[in-house]
Amino acid sequence: MIYASADEWLGAARKRVLVYGMSGLGKTHLSNMLRDAGDWFHYSIDYRIGTRYMGEFIIDNAKAHAMKVPFLRDLLMSDSIYIGSNISFHNLKPVSAYLGKPGDPEKGGLPIDEFRRRQEQFRRAEMSALQDTDYFIDRAEALYGYPHFICDTGGSICEWVDGDDPNDPLLTELSQRCLLIRIEGDEAHTEELIRRFDKAPKPMCYQPEFLDEVWADYLAQKGCAEADVDPDAFIRWTYAKALAHRKPRYEAMAKWGITVSADEMARLRTAGDFDQLVATALERTV
Repeated sequence: MIYASADEWLGAARKRVLVYGMSGLGKTHLSNMLRDAGDWFHYSIDYRIGTRYMGEFIIDNAKAHAMKVPFLRDLLMSDSIYIGSNISFHNLKPVSAYLGKPGDPEKGGLPIDEFRRRQEQFRRAEMSALQDTDYFIDRAEALYGYPHFICDTGGSICEWVDGDDPNDPLLTELSQRCLLIRIEGDEAHTEELIRRFDKAPKPMCYQPEFLDEVWADYLAQKGCAEADVDPDAFIRWTYAKALAHRKPRYEAMAKWGITVSADEMARLRTAGDFDQLVATALERTV
């Protein structure tokens, strides 16, 4: 770890961290709080994905839908209107809308092969955005003068790395520049995440092998054809399984840094509170 002790962390002129864990445990809330403090640069992986690496995919998909409407098609073909993505730190819906859900097109679903194609696009985009962390650390200080840096990752980071491999290339690269911080939820947090997801299911990215397994299981259990799958029903059915699949992967990553609980995160009110929490977690770890 780049900070060997609590004292080294507290005395550091440049604090650089990367936070990861299940979506909904406070990563972006923390990042927004630190950014508002004035001397922290917030690097959002999902925002980078949606602007740098998947921006054209998102816009072209919206144009393809618009081209099906004769009125809009004529305006697009004559360059009378344009379609853009209004993505922001607070609105990342364009990314999830593009990812979509597999199943019946009449219910807003995608054919499974197209869904897999978009999943692979997202995997490559997320890997690239994570590899850009080093560049943004230097850019944030050189261009804007920010001494401190937080990388706000997506929930699927654990799908693309192997925390049990001491030579994992991405974790090695990230840990050389950032203190990796896992936000850990308990069973109550997991139940609440499932309840919220059931109320408003949204697309997510899956490890290819996991997706193949749950897709085959769902078709077999429900006895339906691929084109008849209810997209929302499938991703609701899959969500708890996805959380269980990711849990040991997050745990394997934890040895690369420190762990804080979601409850500890929820009590933070200031950047100073965060400094003290990290110091406490370092004392528990080293």
